[in-house]
Amino acid sequence: MVLEPKITLIGAGPGDAELISIKGAKALAKAEVVLYDALVNEALLEMAPENSIKIFVGKRAGQHSLKQQEINQLLVDSALRYGYVVRLKGGDPFVFGRGYEEIDFAHSYNIQTEVIPGISSSISVPALQGIPLTHRGLSESFWVITGTKANGEISNDLKVAVKTKATVVILMGVNKIKEIVEIYKNNGLGRLPVAIIQNGSTPKEKAAVGVMNTIVEQIEENKIGAPAIIVIGEVVSLHPTFQPILSSYEFVDTE
Repeated sequence: MVLEPKITLIGAGPGDAELISIKGAKALAKAEVVLYDALVNEALLEMAPENSIKIFVGKRAGQHSLKQQEINQLLVDSALRYGYVVRLKGGDPFVFGRGYEEIDFAHSYNIQTEVIPGISSSISVPALQGIPLTHRGLSESFWVITGTKANGEISNDLKVAVKTKATVVILMGVNKIKEIVEIYKNNGLGRLPVAIIQNGSTPKEKAAVGVMNTIVEQIEENKIGAPAIIVIGEVVSLHPTFQPILSSYEFVDTE
């Protein structure tokens, strides 16, 4: 007997399997079918019933196993055939996860949906590195920006954000780091603190912390690549390893 079709989008968090929500884990435990992404910790699949169908529909930069439209259709077909489908997505489904597109497509078939938010890497990964996105006297707001638009270009929002004092978190932008650095340097911000964090919250996590003038070299030295997030702003100076880099700043003794 097929259950009434339902699709639940669950945010799996930044990578550490223990960072999924309790509600998300309970929903996953009832799934008939699980569609999961490349950035999802596969240990989470053990929370699903042993006899459930697990389908990898992962996406990485330049390596999409399925097109978004194909994923949308697969979700609907699975729900109509099997009943309860979980769409397990890295981070939060609505933060550059195209989650709303999947929900909207399901609604066109009158399929019931639910969204269980996840911990976005944009907030959690800097926190786990000891970087607060806001801090009194340093940052009053933060922007989360995609590093690469559908046409392959950098978001124009970055050109606006660079003129503010806000902390800027860039997702899917490590392959654009040289262009990003140039934007900041052209605005006289070569000494602005910046961190690049790869595989945040996982045992493979590694980071480069520095300033715009030196970060490209540090990335190359540390062999940092995707998946990674970029954190830009004065709050990065609070990172425990930033202290040796303070010499790149000029301080004026006002006493």
